[in-house]
Amino acid sequence: MEEVGRKVLRDHLIEQHRLFYPQLPFVVLGSVDPDGRPWATLRANKPGFLFATDIYHLAVTLPRDGNDPADAGMEDGDAIGLLGIELHTRRRNRLNGTISRTNETSFDITVGHSFGNCPKYITPRDLDIARHSAPAGATITRGEHDLSNDARALIARSDTFFIASYIDHDDQRRDVDVSHRGGNPGFVHIEDDGTLIIPDYAGNRFFNTLGNLLINPRAGLVFVDFTNGDMLQITGNAEIIMGGAMLANYDGAERLVAFRPSQWIHRPGAFPLRMNGANG
Repeated sequence: MEEVGRKVLRDHLIEQHRLFYPQLPFVVLGSVDPDGRPWATLRANKPGFLFATDIYHLAVTLPRDGNDPADAGMEDGDAIGLLGIELHTRRRNRLNGTISRTNETSFDITVGHSFGNCPKYITPRDLDIARHSAPAGATITRGEHDLSNDARALIARSDTFFIASYIDHDDQRRDVDVSHRGGNPGFVHIEDDGTLIIPDYAGNRFFNTLGNLLINPRAGLVFVDFTNGDMLQITGNAEIIMGGAMLANYDGAERLVAFRPSQWIHRPGAFPLRMNGANG
């Protein structure tokens, strides 16, 4: 990867990316809370809430959200990972960097690494702002280890999720990454003990996520139901399975990731965008 990496991993935003981010109505973020737990989240706002102030900085306008566990890792000086993804065109670009925050409604990210990704495994979707917020009576549920039936059902019907991971360097620097994973609905298998078995298919072979997990097994996952806005966020530990009999059960997978939840939160209707035709 060294030769390729020198060409595609940059410490600044190229013009294509500077034009791309302001188009987006939502963004995927990865952060690390004060206890070292990584969380992935989706946050939405009117297009233009992401914009480059110069080639080294991305401005982000997002109010604080105390119900989102990822918000605790978005303080001044915190490391953050960001994925901009346009589902209807399947374009995606990523960056990581450091937050500069002066108020409760916005922050800047100083770019550490910026790069593009291929569109593999992205399910195209057209999204609109929901006409209704979370259903009346919807309650946020939390747990440790064992997932609720609602959480399991969301995973079982999902064709998409996002995963946050990170590493700490000897010089106190932290790099956070957040990445897309996709497959056929139900491609993530839930074992009887609650472990998630995630097939890893051939992608762009940057191995950002897997490389991080080899060094630091902590990871955060977020699943979203784009028809009703339900979000499931999980933090826990991941183990990479390189071979063995289990791998043969997942057609096309090059390896597996076994993810064991330690904490989770299920927030009905939290994501404010919906698929066209699901806005009733």
